[in-house]
Amino acid sequence: MIAITGANGLLGSFIIRKLIQEGKSFVALKRAGSDTALLDDVAEKIQWRNADVLNPLELNEALEDCTHVIHAAAIVSFNPYRANEVMEINAYGTRNVVNACLQHTIKRLVHISSVAALGRQKGQTLVQEDNKWVDNPMNSVYANSKYRAELEVFRGQEEGLNTIILNPSVILAPADWNRSSAKLFKYIWNERSFYIDAFLNYVDVRDVASCVYQVLESDHQAQRLIVNAGNISFINFFEKIAVNFQVSPPSVKLSKNMLNVLSKAELLRSWFIRSEPLITRETAQLANTHFVYDNKKIKKNLNFQFQTIDNTLEWCCDYYNKKFDSKK
Repeated sequence: MIAITGANGLLGSFIIRKLIQEGKSFVALKRAGSDTALLDDVAEKIQWRNADVLNPLELNEALEDCTHVIHAAAIVSFNPYRANEVMEINAYGTRNVVNACLQHTIKRLVHISSVAALGRQKGQTLVQEDNKWVDNPMNSVYANSKYRAELEVFRGQEEGLNTIILNPSVILAPADWNRSSAKLFKYIWNERSFYIDAFLNYVDVRDVASCVYQVLESDHQAQRLIVNAGNISFINFFEKIAVNFQVSPPSVKLSKNMLNVLSKAELLRSWFIRSEPLITRETAQLANTHFVYDNKKIKKNLNFQFQTIDNTLEWCCDYYNKKFDSKK
């Protein structure tokens, strides 16, 4: 029996669909009262169990009779006002999951981390799985929280838990475009004018779910695997989305100095209206950078082929076109 934390989230919902497709037995873990609307169409095929990753007792009860765990519960936020929440759920929550797995002698833990946990250093252009973490201003609170979460997984491995870590880059999916990376699609839909001179490392959510399934019972363990389809300049990325939406792409490149000013203003605005900032300090740091997360290891180990950027964007944009075109 497989248990999935964060099952009601975006990535969790696609992992659930993959497990249903493959005919696997599983239980879906969520916090009590959480929204499960993303899985309404397959609700009859899901056995839900309430378990907050910050509640060790609930986790221990939820993992009863389980043999494998997929840990997908996390918060993606670069809002400094949520720093404590991000650290608690991502790092301390993972510690609780690891402890529960050890207590139940779970056969395998698949931990969904992030390329952010690999860290980046000034001037670095290629990041691989063995990249050494070095504390520096380029690493956000989110990155720090995911790195600390990985330390908990490594500790579990040392204590006898069979583990593997997947490090996805920016996950692209048709989703609520007021959240996470989906905001990029809304930005182009609204025909905004500005872009930054930087590159985006990306991966299709369907590919992440497929990788999770493949490593679930594989022989690979005690290692990281970068899950990244490729990288593309932001202007090229925006132009491709604009073509799908039949709108004009951004045309004004923002300087790093302007980004720094805007990130401070956006932080203040987001604090007043209690929303996630669109432009952050991390966004400003991306300006004039070009780095790549190397995917050679996962392509070799799993013999995996990723979706092309055109296929992914066509899939996502088709969803938004159908949902919002009549409202334009």
